[in-house]
Amino acid sequence: MQAEEASRQVHDLVSPLEALASQAHVSEWVFLGAIFVLAVFVGYYVVWSVTPALHTPLMSVTNAISSVVIVGALIAVGADITQSPTGTLSRFLGIVGVALASVNIFGGFLVTQRMLAMYKKKGS
Repeated sequence: MQAEEASRQVHDLVSPLEALASQAHVSEWVFLGAIFVLAVFVGYYVVWSVTPALHTPLMSVTNAISSVVIVGALIAVGADITQSPTGTLSRFLGIVGVALASVNIFGGFLVTQRMLAMYKKKGS
């Protein structure tokens, strides 16, 4: 019931804004920036609503997200856009993306390994 009430309140709040937005042109950068800010708030509230005992497994699951990032970075590195003036920049950013996502993936595996080691018996 709380979810239905919250959904109704959000709808009542957003409806006038939707009518206003349909008549105005919004810059692409403003639109993307608004999505980014909303994602930051949603991420903040999702992470902080998790009990402390589940923070490490939650962070370990982000390995899946990093694997998607690394696939995109590999595509950026391997894309044949050398005719474009931004080809070198794209390749450089792709290499940086591969390096950062690799650190995140392997670090996540190390954290998971340490977390699982806490549950092993001392003798084994």
